[in-house]
Amino acid sequence: MRRPEQKTGRSQSRKVTAFLLAAALVLLAASGIGSSRAALTYFSENYTTEYAMYDIGVTLVETSASGTKDISSRDYTGSGDVWDETQGELLENMLDETGGKLQLGRNYREELAVKNSGNIDEYVRVRIYRYWTREDGSKELGLAPDLIDLNLTGNGWILDENASTEERTVLYWPRILTVGETTAALSDTLRIDRSIASKVTTETTVEDGVTRTVTTFNYDGAMFHLEAEVDAVQTHNAQDAVKSAWGVDVNVGSDGTLSLAQ
Repeated sequence: MRRPEQKTGRSQSRKVTAFLLAAALVLLAASGIGSSRAALTYFSENYTTEYAMYDIGVTLVETSASGTKDISSRDYTGSGDVWDETQGELLENMLDETGGKLQLGRNYREELAVKNSGNIDEYVRVRIYRYWTREDGSKELGLAPDLIDLNLTGNGWILDENASTEERTVLYWPRILTVGETTAALSDTLRIDRSIASKVTTETTVEDGVTRTVTTFNYDGAMFHLEAEVDAVQTHNAQDAVKSAWGVDVNVGSDGTLSLAQ
């Protein structure tokens, strides 16, 4: 949306602001809101001969205002290289709270957790991605990922600051996730920062002595994405398995609790 700058009174400015905000709501609501990547399960092949790797699996679980549901899962069946997979989308029911329209600045309920859907105990890792794209699918670099505010709860999860970036957040569940068990929620709300409505780019030109200023609103044509990847490793020889599968050094306590090596 591009508009020449106009000299306006206070009431006129308020009308323009309201119009632009409404346009942002329609645009983001119509964009599909977001997407989820399949919850992926990996395991260290180095230890398959030492330990029966049957039915390792994880499921990404989402709780929104509409209830709790399994989003994506990937379970190893133990029959050759066969995986039982399901794939869904995050945030599919997010706007049920507000009648199908996105409200900037609102904290929408978005609780993410991981369930052990396999038949052996495991350790799990979650990688969260936040980013913006344009209508053609290219990355929108003019909007910061942190405008997509997924509020992390802590709840015992370990944040890997060395592996995390502005766009990616890496978390570990430090305790053994037993068969059928679900972790505590790693997040509780999702909010699109209302300041997005004020993100603009201004271009000024002079022609025949007339100065013309054109303002481009950065959200125009933008769509936000929230994606989650989940993977698991065996608890047998955990330090070596984690290093092989995830490339990180960990310590394992006598009670099985993981901590990142310093």
